Amino acid sequence: MTTKAAFARPASIAAGLTFLLLVATASRYGYHRDELYFLAAGRHLDWGYPDQPPLVPLLARGLDTGSLTLLRVPSALSAALVVFMAGLMARRLGASTYAEWVASIGTALSGLVLATGHLLSTSTVLILGTTTLTFLVVLLSQGANPRLWLLAGLVGGLTFQGHVLVGFVLLAIALVSRGRRGPVAAGFIALTIGASYLIWQATHGWPQLEVAADIAEGGSATSVSRSLFLVTLVLQLGLWLTPVWVLGLWRSIRDRTLRPLPAAFLILVALFLVIGGKPYYVDGFLPFLMAAGAQPLVDAVARWVPAALLAASAPAFVFTLPVLPVDSVGPVLAINPAGETIGWPSFADQVEHVVAPGQVVITANYGQAGALQR
Repeated sequence: MTTKAAFARPASIAAGLTFLLLVATASRYGYHRDELYFLAAGRHLDWGYPDQPPLVPLLARGLDTGSLTLLRVPSALSAALVVFMAGLMARRLGASTYAEWVASIGTALSGLVLATGHLLSTSTVLILGTTTLTFLVVLLSQGANPRLWLLAGLVGGLTFQGHVLVGFVLLAIALVSRGRRGPVAAGFIALTIGASYLIWQATHGWPQLEVAADIAEGGSATSVSRSLFLVTLVLQLGLWLTPVWVLGLWRSIRDRTLRPLPAAFLILVALFLVIGGKPYYVDGFLPFLMAAGAQPLVDAVARWVPAALLAASAPAFVFTLPVLPVDSVGPVLAINPAGETIGWPSFADQVEHVVAPGQVVITANYGQAGALQR
C-alpha cells in the first residue's frame, strides 16, 4: 500500500461509517417539522421563499416518494463528505495516520455532523458548502492552481441557493485572503448563480430580513441569547473535542498561509454574536480546525489522550440521533433535534377526526401545517 493510500484510509473509513450510521437511523421516529415544511414548499416551487432559497425544497420535491430514508440520503452523504474532507485536510497539513484518524473521527462525532447529517435541512447545505470552501482554501494556500477560486465561486453559488449565509463566509474569506483577483472572481460567480434568489427577495420586499430580525430577537426554536452564543457554539462543536479545534485555531493563526481561515472564522463569530445569529452558522469551519489541530494534539500529549477525548464524545449519538426507543427517550428529546420528529401522525389524525371536510385549519407553526398537508 502506498503512503498516500495509507493516509487516505482513515478519512475513507470514517466517512463510510458515518454514512452507514446515518442511513441506518434515517427511518427511525419520523419526519422533522422542518422536513415537513420543505416537502410542503417543494409542492409549490418558486425562485425563493420568505425564509430560504429554493434548493432544499427542490431536493425535497425530487425525493418525495414516501421514503424517509431516501429523503435523508443527501444529508447522510453530505455528512460523510464533511468527514472525508476533514481527514484529507489533516493529511494536507502534515498529519500522521493517527492524527488523521483523530481529525476524521472527531469530526464524525461532533454534534453538528450527526445532527445535520440525520435531517434534510438548509444547515446541512451550509456546513457542506463551508467545509468545501475551507478545503479549497487549504489547497490554494499550498500552491494549487489559482483557478480553484473559480470552483470556490461555483461551490459558493450553489450553496447560496440552499443557505444565504455562505455569502458571509465567502466575503470574510475574500477580505482576509492575499490577492484579490481570485476571491473577486469567486464572488462574481457566486453572485451570478445566486442572483435569481436575490431578485426574488427584492421583488417581494426582502422578507428574509424580517426573518433574520425575528431570529435575532429569539423568535426561532434554535435561537440562543448573545450571552449563550459562545457556550452553545462550543457544545455544538463538541465539548470534549475543544482541545483539538482550539489547537487548530492557534496553529492556523500562527501559520501565515493558513491565517485567512481562522481570521474569517473569528470575524464571523464576532459578527453573528453582535447581530444575534445562530452558532451553527460557523460550524462549517470545524472540520478545518480539527484537521489543523489533530497533529499538534498528538504531538503534545500521551498517545491515549486523543483516543480518550474521542471516546468521551461518543454520547453525542444519544443526543443527536434517534437511537433510543421512543418510549424511553425522556428528557433527551428536549435537546435532541430528533425530538421534533415524534408525534406528527397522531397530531394529524386528531385534527382529521374533529375537522369537517372543507373547513380551514389555522396552525400555530409551519411544522403543524406541514404535518396536516402530509
